Formats: sequence, structure tokens, C-alpha cells
Amino acid sequence: MVHFTTDAEYLTGAHTVALQAKRFLDFFGALAGLALAAPLMAVIWLTLSLGPAPAIFTQTRIGRGGLRFRCLKFRTMAPGAEAALTALPTGASAEWAAHQKLAEDPRVTRLGALLRRWGLDELPQLINVLKGEMSLVGPRPVIPPETPGYPSDRAYAASPAFAAYRAVRPGLTGLWQVSGGAGTTHAERVRLDQDYVAGWSLWLDAKIILATPGALIRRRHG
Repeated sequence: MVHFTTDAEYLTGAHTVALQAKRFLDFFGALAGLALAAPLMAVIWLTLSLGPAPAIFTQTRIGRGGLRFRCLKFRTMAPGAEAALTALPTGASAEWAAHQKLAEDPRVTRLGALLRRWGLDELPQLINVLKGEMSLVGPRPVIPPETPGYPSDRAYAASPAFAAYRAVRPGLTGLWQVSGGAGTTHAERVRLDQDYVAGWSLWLDAKIILATPGALIRRRHG
């Protein structure tokens, strides 16, 4: 079992063989995933392109070592959705503060809800993996503290616990996704990030990848 304590330890080459193997698997796994998903991604892109906004939504996230990158997703919300965060009703605001997600999000389109339910909106992130900005497995990407409307991510980025997050690349899937996903609180998400980094191994990554389809099915029928 490999342990990381800070992003500095990661970046100075500790556990080089295991980390190089992880990057190798990420690169070729992303290539294979893009090849297999290309027809489906083309259909989704063409369908979304018929709407009033671009099919691909990009948002700045924090990567390994604190570096910023543009995270790619298929658009699932109506135009102007980010501004709507400041006008949520009281109950929805409390839910957003706890989870950074809404179970019934009025900003999400009907097609967007379908894409989210099956995790298809995140398929473009295979490109982020290919570029080395993300991993197939890792913590869920965090919004930078300067972005308005994400107080929990801002608090996380300012906390000592964030050193573990910065030690690894954020993931397309991860311990959060297979441990309850949107049903967990933000505090539980932080704990899961800590658990993943403290107990990281290639075997743990493999178990998370194998558990991901089941998590998606549970989300579909939840």
C-alpha cells in the first residue's frame, strides 16, 4: 500500500514505478475508452448542438499540485445556469451547501438529466485523462475558491485536508462515486478523498473501476 502525505511528495517522484504504471493505464485506458465511446459521444454532441448553447461545457477545476485545468463535460444545464446559483430558494440553498448538488435541480434539462443519470455527461473527461490533467480514478475535481457559488469547495481548498487532494490527479470515477455519490455530504466527500489517498494502490483503482458500473446502475434505479 502506498501513502502520500503532501503533493510535494508526489511531485518529487516518490513511488515512481507504481505512479508511472497508473499513468500508463490512464493513457491507454482513455484511448480505449474514447475509441469505444466515439459513436455514442458523436450522437450526444450532435443532439446537444441542436440547442441554443455549445454541446461541450468547460469549467476550471483544481488538478494535481494545485494546477488549474479546463474540465470537459457534455452540457446538461440550460444557458445561464451558473448565475441561477445565487437565486436558489432556502431549502435548495441548504441542500447545495451540504452536497454541492441538488436532487431536483431546475437548471438541468431533460436530456441533461438522462446524461447525468448514466454518467454520460462526463465522457469528454477522457480527453482530460489523455492530456494528463485527470486520472481514470481519483478524487472528484474541485472548483477553484475564486469561483462564486461553491462555498464548500472554497472551504475545502483552504483546509489542511486539501494536501491529500492536491497529491493526486482528480478522477473520472473514484471512491466518492462508488460510495454514495450525490447522496453523501461534502464532509463525507472530503473524508473519502483522504481515505483514497492514504490507501492508494493500483489494486484499489482496479476495485473502484470494477465497482463503477454497479454504482451507475444503482444511481439509475435510485
